[in-house]
Amino acid sequence: MTPPNTSFSKPVLAALVVLLMVPSAWSSVVRRGLGPEPDSLNIHQAQGLAAVNLLRDLREGLVTFDSNGEPAPGQAVSWQVLDGGKRYRFTLRPDARWSNGDPVTAADFVRGWHHAFSPENPAVTAGLLQSILNADEIIAGTMDVSMLGIKAIEPGILEVLLKEPAPWILEILAHPVSYPLHQATLADLRQAPVNGAYTLDEWIPRASIRLQRNPEYYASDTVAMDTVEYFPIEEPTAELSRYRAGELDITETIPAGRFKWLQENLAPDLHVHPYLGSFWLGLNLRHPALGLSADLRRALALAIDRETLVRVVLGAGEMPAWSVVPPGISSYEPAKMTESGWTQEQREAEAVRLFSKSGLGKRQPLMLQLRYNTSGVHRRVAVTVSAMWKQVLGVLTELINEEWKVFVNNRKMGVVTEVFRGGWIADYADSSSFLDLFISGNALNTTFYANPAFDQLMDSAQLTGGAERKHLLRDAEALLMQDMPVIPLYYYVSRHLVNPRMTGFADNVRDIHLSRYLGLETESP
Repeated sequence: MTPPNTSFSKPVLAALVVLLMVPSAWSSVVRRGLGPEPDSLNIHQAQGLAAVNLLRDLREGLVTFDSNGEPAPGQAVSWQVLDGGKRYRFTLRPDARWSNGDPVTAADFVRGWHHAFSPENPAVTAGLLQSILNADEIIAGTMDVSMLGIKAIEPGILEVLLKEPAPWILEILAHPVSYPLHQATLADLRQAPVNGAYTLDEWIPRASIRLQRNPEYYASDTVAMDTVEYFPIEEPTAELSRYRAGELDITETIPAGRFKWLQENLAPDLHVHPYLGSFWLGLNLRHPALGLSADLRRALALAIDRETLVRVVLGAGEMPAWSVVPPGISSYEPAKMTESGWTQEQREAEAVRLFSKSGLGKRQPLMLQLRYNTSGVHRRVAVTVSAMWKQVLGVLTELINEEWKVFVNNRKMGVVTEVFRGGWIADYADSSSFLDLFISGNALNTTFYANPAFDQLMDSAQLTGGAERKHLLRDAEALLMQDMPVIPLYYYVSRHLVNPRMTGFADNVRDIHLSRYLGLETESP
C-alpha cells in the first residue's frame, strides 16, 4: 500500500499502470538445466536431446505435445484419417504465424520436408519419415524428392500420404525433422523466423541460451513465462549446486549416488518417473576384433554386473537392461538376452568360456578403447565397466572422454571408435523407434551393424500391422540381441529437481515438458 501524502509524476503513474495490467507470471523467468551444449539448432541436423528440447520451444510441427506429454494439435488445428490410415488431411490454424508475422502455410511444410530429403544435405533424422510414401526411394536416390508423399492442397490444407498405415505417425509429426521452413530461411537457422512459443534472444556458447515469448504464436496469451533461460551444464553435480543456490528452477538430471540424500533432504523437489529410453554401449563392428567375433561381444556383455551398476553406481531408480527396447510400450514385450534370468556367477562363467572360445587375449591382454561424452555419470559407468571387464576377462580398457560435439562426430564417422557410450530416447512410443537405428545404411547406425535377415524383418514389419507387426519386430530384436552390436546396460528413468513453486510440470513417460506450459507461483511474503 502507498503511504498517505505520497505523490507520483505522470510518467511514473503510467509505468505503474502498465505493470499492474501485466500478469505477475509473465514478468518472471523460468531457468532450466539443459544437459550438454546443443549439437545444432538446425531442425535437420539436430540429434541430441538438448537440441530437440530447445527446438520444441522454438518451433512447432503439425502436431505438438500437451502438458502431459501426449500428442496434441499444433500448427494443424485438426486432421482427418483417410484411405484406411494411408492418407492424412491436415487443416492448418488460420492464426498460425511465423515470428515475423507471415502466415504458416502448407507450402512451408512441403519446403521443410523436401529440404530434409535433399540429396546434397539430407537430415540426419530423415529415417524417422520412412513411413511417408516414396521416402525410401528418395533416400536411396532412385526417385526425385518432388515425389515425396506430402502435398499442399491449398494454403491451409496439407495432405500426407503413407506407404502403409503407421499409427505412430502423429508423434513423428511433432519431431523437429517434420517442422516447416519459412520461405526466406537463411543458412543460419538461428536468424530465421520461427513458429513456436518462443524466439531465440541470445545464445552464449557453454553459458546460457535465452528465449523470449513469441507474440505471434497463436497461443501466446496462454504462455505464462516471458523468458526462459537454458543453461548447458554437463556435470550433474554442478547442476545440483546451482539448483540448491537458487539459480535453476528445473534440473535436467540428478547426480549419481545422491538419490537417497535427495529423497531425505529435497523430497518435494525430486521427480523420478519411468521413461522410454535405454542406455547401451555401442560396438563398432568395423573394428577387427569386435566385428569378427560375436563370442567376444557376448562375453563383454555378460561380464558386466548390471544389478551392481544400477544399485551402487547410478542409484536413482534405473533398471538393469537386457534388451534394446525398454518396457512400457503398449502390447510389446521386449526380446531380452537369454541370460537375463541367470545368476551373475553363471553369466560370468559363460563370459569366460566365450572369451576363451574367441581366441582373444591368449597371448596378451585384449586392449579396448571406451569413449564417452563429458558427464560424471558416463565417467562412473565407464570406470565401472572397465573394472568388471578387467576382473572377469582380463580385458584392459582405455577410457576416452570427449566434449559432446566431438564425441558425436567421432561416433558417426566410426574411424577411431571401438566401444562407445550409446543409447536412445524414443521419438515415438513404438519399438521401431529403437530398432530402426540398426537398419543397414541408417545414418544413426553408428555400430555399422548390417544383417540382411534383420533388415528383412524390419521391412516386413513396415508392410503389416497389429499383432503380426509386433511379432516381426520382436523377432528382429531377438536377432539383434543374438548378434550383439550393442550391450544394453540399463533402462532410463527421468530424474529432475523441480522448484515446488513450479506449475504445469507433469511427469510422463516421454519426459517432455514444453516451457509454454510452465509457470511459477509467487513466493509468499
